[in-house]
Amino acid sequence: MEDHSLPFRLNGRIALVTGGASGIGEATAKELVRAGAFVWIADLNFPAAEALATQLGAARALSLDVTSVDSVNHAAAQLDRLDILVNNAGIGHVGGIEATEPEDFDRLMSVNVRGVYLVTRALIPLLLRAQERHGAIGCVVNIASVAGLVGVKQRFAYCATKGAVVAITRQLAVDYPKTLRVNAICPGTVETPFVEAYLEKFHKDNKEEMRAELRTRQPVGRLGRPEEVASMVRYLASDEAAFVNGALFPLDGGWTAA
Repeated sequence: MEDHSLPFRLNGRIALVTGGASGIGEATAKELVRAGAFVWIADLNFPAAEALATQLGAARALSLDVTSVDSVNHAAAQLDRLDILVNNAGIGHVGGIEATEPEDFDRLMSVNVRGVYLVTRALIPLLLRAQERHGAIGCVVNIASVAGLVGVKQRFAYCATKGAVVAITRQLAVDYPKTLRVNAICPGTVETPFVEAYLEKFHKDNKEEMRAELRTRQPVGRLGRPEEVASMVRYLASDEAAFVNGALFPLDGGWTAA
């Protein structure tokens, strides 16, 4: 039997996680359900979202393309209440400014920045009503990146988009200081399908060598785990974090401190 007196509980809360069917999103959905929340798993890969929702029980899949106004509005229309929004959906790109074609830049901006804008804008009316139900204001957690805090070689477009997510986080916290909490987590390199796809695409012939390089650029000497990011999401969504607003949390094994 669950002990509801334990810290960081989310009993009765409704959450939505974009890109929720894999990687950090999947780990976050699992952690929020474990904390007592009901989770909408929103993803382009609807079958994967459905499979995860079935596994978790207190969850439901939602087909969502964060770049499409129609898709976002259709998804928002299926919800009647929401307490927690996790903007996790994102894509990457390797290359400096000279190797970044306009279509590459536009695609990353569309998913990583415009997607956060469209989803948050559509769901803010529900989030602003969260306090009526629980006494606690609604909560947005944006998954940014250390790439939004420091320059990363050969990540021109990715750095630009994650820097924008950092700015969005701070701006929303200023506009809604008493009615919405908005914070961002800035992970370093985390062991996810996202990173595996990058290694397969750009370093197929020297995958393990590059994996070792990714580990060593984080002083702790390893990649992060999705569950570690998910634990921070849970904290930021909880009542224990009620005084945390407009904050950035690097989870990077010491990368930005070095």
